[in-house]
Amino acid sequence: MSTPSIENIKHILVIGSGAMGSQIGMVAALAGYRVSVQDIAEDMLAQAKEQLSTRMQANVAKGRMDAEDAEAALGRLAFTTDLAAAAADADFVIEAATERLDIKRQIFEQLGALAPAHAILATNSSTLGSSKVADASGRPEQVCNMHFFNPALVMKCVEVVRHGQTSDATVEATMELARRFGKEPVLINREIPGFVANRLMGAVQKEALALHSAGIASVEDIDTTAKAALGHPMGPFELMDMVGLDVIAFIAEATHAETGNDDDLPHPAIARLVAEGHLGRKSGQGWYTYGK
Repeated sequence: MSTPSIENIKHILVIGSGAMGSQIGMVAALAGYRVSVQDIAEDMLAQAKEQLSTRMQANVAKGRMDAEDAEAALGRLAFTTDLAAAAADADFVIEAATERLDIKRQIFEQLGALAPAHAILATNSSTLGSSKVADASGRPEQVCNMHFFNPALVMKCVEVVRHGQTSDATVEATMELARRFGKEPVLINREIPGFVANRLMGAVQKEALALHSAGIASVEDIDTTAKAALGHPMGPFELMDMVGLDVIAFIAEATHAETGNDDDLPHPAIARLVAEGHLGRKSGQGWYTYGK
């Protein structure tokens, strides 16, 4: 295998055109890279293209960027259902498909055969360590996690997670690419369920839920304390509602599947709200009630 290098990265392939994949593609295009966003669903690609175009127009209207820059970035973005053609000259691949291991392994197996020998293959997964897909690629030393946060166009942090076989060259190129994207990458030296951000967030959430369940303080007062005393931009309950309580439950279930520790299961209060269809902002009700 050839040694990965930041200087070799010209064409970036993003797999998956959902909210995360499409925004990661836009981030790369805004940084000057030629980008292909690939998905199996034509309608998803059309929707992603329209949403990104609308978003860039809004940024221009608000004076956040020049019309020429927005147009140029959109011009560097291609949308396709053809994985083989998109992967053929991809120097760096970011997989942002659904959080199902069988699907991810299938994708990495295909990428191992289709992408050039020097290409780095990264997964955006927030729950699955790249060691679970690395062997399927046939080039485990060129595989890592490159975990962006939602919304990827706004959030600065990117978690780069190496597994046991990830090479130093892969890590260095991935960290530098994140910097060239205008992000602040953090290196996680070995895999751990939840990585760093979700573990920190989970610890605060767990304590907030325990305090509320014990009747120590209200949801509103716990959120106020996090903001007014700790300087958090949002309280833990507000944040859970924004992320989606179904997503919070999914992360807990995925962590529990890794650790087998019952403390990692979704909190009963979260499970109850999800069962009632109260998922947070997106459903109009979670810990708080939201207007239309």
